[in-house]
Amino acid sequence: MTEDPLERIEREEREKKNRNGGLKTATIVLAVAALALAGALAWIWSQKSGLVKELEDEKTELTQQLLSLQSDFENLNSDYESINSQLDTSREQVALLIDQLSKTEATNRAKIRQYEKELGTLRSIMRGYIVQIDSLNTLNKQLTADAAAARREAAESRQANENLTRQVENLSGQVAAGSVIKARGLNLVAYNGSDRATDRSSRVTYFVANLSLVENEIAEKGPIRVYVRVKDPNGLILLNNNSSDFTAGGETLSASASREVDYEGQDVELSIYVKDVGELTKGIYTVEAYTTKGLLGRSELMLR
Repeated sequence: MTEDPLERIEREEREKKNRNGGLKTATIVLAVAALALAGALAWIWSQKSGLVKELEDEKTELTQQLLSLQSDFENLNSDYESINSQLDTSREQVALLIDQLSKTEATNRAKIRQYEKELGTLRSIMRGYIVQIDSLNTLNKQLTADAAAARREAAESRQANENLTRQVENLSGQVAAGSVIKARGLNLVAYNGSDRATDRSSRVTYFVANLSLVENEIAEKGPIRVYVRVKDPNGLILLNNNSSDFTAGGETLSASASREVDYEGQDVELSIYVKDVGELTKGIYTVEAYTTKGLLGRSELMLR
């Protein structure tokens, strides 16, 4: 059956409208899908950009912390060679870590986390150094204070010892001076051949020196020899076969005569004879009495 041309034209127009409507719908759907995809991509890019910026900020913060730690290590010093050697090693580790971080992308989160851990370790090491240095400084101050106190005590002890030594020396000197045997009443008498005292030089045959050793409880007790030296007017010592030499005060002297007595700390009176005097001249004769400790006394006799 032949289709009416008019109906065919109407049908084709309807089909054309349907095709155009479907195409328009598809276009709209595609446009909406494209917009949605673009929005999604924009959101993803925005999220990624924010994450990258966050990672960059973390890297910057980590870098600043490392630089601050590096400054702390540079300012940390000690007076101890072993610690200074360890500090140098730690400074090198910080400098190396800063260099490695500068060459690492912020998006390499594994490396960034590793550097953060190393930063924490280095901070712990820094705290350990500070505690160790403070402890050593405290100990050093205490040792210094102890040494100063010991020096003061030693100086005080030395001063006390010196004072005590001086006191002992003074007391020893006083004791020594007090223990010296002293004499009194020293005199010289001239005798003639009849054992009578005389003042004529031409008649003198011998001299007698009389003296008393004074009582002294702290003086050394026991036998003691007393020496006499008789000098003529010219200062010459009268000597004979019984004369001898002795030492007093570190000086060797010649004695005209001597006698040993037993001294027990009590007064002892004694006479010492000087015989064989030979011919004498007129003038003043001097007698000196000694022990080995020193001079006991001196006296004079005028002969005419």
